Amino acid sequence: MSIGIVSAAYIAAAVLFILALGGLSGQESAKRAIWYGIIGMAVAVVATVFGPGISNLLIILVMVAAGSYIGMMVAGRVQMTEMPQLVAALHSFVGLAAVLIGINADLELSSVQALMAAGGDQSSLAGFAKKLAGKDAVEIGILRVEVFLGVFIGAVTFTGSIIAFMKLAGKVDGKPKKLPGGHLLNAAALVASVALLVVYFGDGGLMPLLIMTVIAGFIGWHLIMGIGGADMPVVVSMLNSYSGWAAAAIGFTLGNDLLIVTGALVGSSGAILSYIMCKAMNRSFISVILGGFGGTTGPAMEVEGEQVAIEADGVAAALEDADSVVIIPGYGMAVAQAQQSVSELTKRLRAKGKNVRFAIHPVAGRLPGHMNVLLAEAKVPYDIVLEMDEINDDFPSTDVAIVIGSNDIVNPAAQEDPNSPIAGMPVLECWKAKQVFVSKRGQGTGYSGIENPLFFKENTRMFYGDAKASLDNLLKLIS
Repeated sequence: MSIGIVSAAYIAAAVLFILALGGLSGQESAKRAIWYGIIGMAVAVVATVFGPGISNLLIILVMVAAGSYIGMMVAGRVQMTEMPQLVAALHSFVGLAAVLIGINADLELSSVQALMAAGGDQSSLAGFAKKLAGKDAVEIGILRVEVFLGVFIGAVTFTGSIIAFMKLAGKVDGKPKKLPGGHLLNAAALVASVALLVVYFGDGGLMPLLIMTVIAGFIGWHLIMGIGGADMPVVVSMLNSYSGWAAAAIGFTLGNDLLIVTGALVGSSGAILSYIMCKAMNRSFISVILGGFGGTTGPAMEVEGEQVAIEADGVAAALEDADSVVIIPGYGMAVAQAQQSVSELTKRLRAKGKNVRFAIHPVAGRLPGHMNVLLAEAKVPYDIVLEMDEINDDFPSTDVAIVIGSNDIVNPAAQEDPNSPIAGMPVLECWKAKQVFVSKRGQGTGYSGIENPLFFKENTRMFYGDAKASLDNLLKLIS
């Protein structure tokens, strides 16, 4: 495959990736956008694997086939509830790839320089090694900086993503934890990394790069360990951005234009999404990344009253009398895999002429857009799925609000308690509805460990039990 065909393929792939990102902005166009991304990646892989200067083709093809098969098997087995931790795990692979490619680039550079110093035959060089042989001293210096940055960002992404995966999977405590010294340790590690860059830039060999890799791995581990579970949606988005910048840095190292473009797209879109999510929580990006979740300035407000339970027949009676219903899904719905039951309930209520809508908080679930995907999977109409800003003002005129597995995003303490860890966070004001039913397994405080005064309000009734089982019982009473 000639260089001209490869360049054309790269341009086509870049355009397809941009179309994919643009299409993901709407639910109706998302499926088409996914296909744009799939085709773009297929074009990019084929053009790279069969491009000029590529050796060991058989090994590459075997690895591509093996990776594709493993990816297909994993994707087929993972439930939607496990999608956040899968995304975090995949980010770790991108980070690890950046680290390995960067270290390999340094080894290749040393090999080429040794060959040139010995006066060896350079005509045998091909691919990346041939590019290295043609670089002058200034270009070699720039290459070292690119390698260093790529490995640094990749190592931070690798260990950070592993911790994010373990927190989301419940294998590590979701509460923020830092070593003594906290931010000073991270700052000292960053300063040490900069010092190692100076040494490495001055032809310090492989050792400064390896030491920095270990330090960067510590930064990623310590940084994400210091962030609480409630902030994991932002963390996943942030790590997505990191993986993109790591890929872009390695793209500069390899001289691969498409990798640079793709990495920049992923890095910038992840950063923008992280900003949007932080804005939705009324928190600064820096406070999330450095401060973690759970900081308070005083004792939390005492919650008065008691949680009053209700059975399925009581909920059914209220729904029969209601004209307007708003359903608020959360991660509990995903865990119970209750989206199909929710969809069936919606169909039956709409068939009775009731105005049924969904209220989606920007950080509902543990992954951006998690609830939207679940509802789309259950074939809930897109036009009745509304964002927080679109529906919050409608709660006072709503007859029934049904909360399914949500806690923080419907917590009035965000507005009423200045000492709450989520104080100032915009929430769905469902307590303003005439009646509120909360589908919840028990009386626990949920993933973030924050008490919710909503559960104790006079117009709230607790519909205890597994969300799917509870809704299935409710469906038996609504024909």
